[in-house]
Amino acid sequence: MIYDEILLTVRPPIALIKLNNPKKINALSEKMIAEMIDVLTVVAVDQTVKVIIIRAAGKHFCAGHFLDEMVDKDAGEYKFIFDQCSRLMRKIHETPQPVIAQVQGIATAAGCQLVAWCDLAVAAENARFATPGVKIGLFCTTPMVALTRAIGRKAAMEMLLTGRYVSAEEAKVLGLINRVTPLDKLAQETESIALKIAEASRYVLSIGKQAFYSQIDQTDENAMHYAKNTMAFNSLAKDAQIGIKAFLNKEVPRWENR
Repeated sequence: MIYDEILLTVRPPIALIKLNNPKKINALSEKMIAEMIDVLTVVAVDQTVKVIIIRAAGKHFCAGHFLDEMVDKDAGEYKFIFDQCSRLMRKIHETPQPVIAQVQGIATAAGCQLVAWCDLAVAAENARFATPGVKIGLFCTTPMVALTRAIGRKAAMEMLLTGRYVSAEEAKVLGLINRVTPLDKLAQETESIALKIAEASRYVLSIGKQAFYSQIDQTDENAMHYAKNTMAFNSLAKDAQIGIKAFLNKEVPRWENR
């Protein structure tokens, strides 16, 4: 696919996906959503990529859905829009590599949802987050799913009912993002985290990410059952044996990513 509203840059071990429609505040148009689904599918199988960063051109990260496409549609058309957006959000979790959101300016509605679905998030000090759909008569129900899982019920409900903006510092306290950094250090800080993650085996990172989301909503007993079987499976991996032996021999592991 030729991308019009996003840019892909691969600098192994990192892939950078940039939302690239700043004139529309990087709103998630149907075209941008389709391009994001496609690019994540492509990057997922790139063996040189261990970590993905989603960032944005311009002053702001993402203003949510492209509202020009939300006027005078029929039920089928609206369902298609939200089906595709939900597919994109699920794709982030299904992608084997960890995905980091790099956020500046506003991340609102589906833009806030995008941040919440990413595995990690780093925000500039000027970043602000909101789910303001209630103010325009369209409650942020799909963003609610990610938000409640990221920050909990009470805080999520307040954001959803009031539509108020949450600062980067408050978002960090709530657990929506991992780190806050000056704007001029945003890219550097995000890539620093990505490179730290990339020191690990790509194969083992994918096992860990899948396991995290598989166990997170299970009961304690079921989660432990799943986790112990996953660790037994992981122990059979070539990279697990390489890593254990390297640690015992005080050597740097040389991963084979299998």
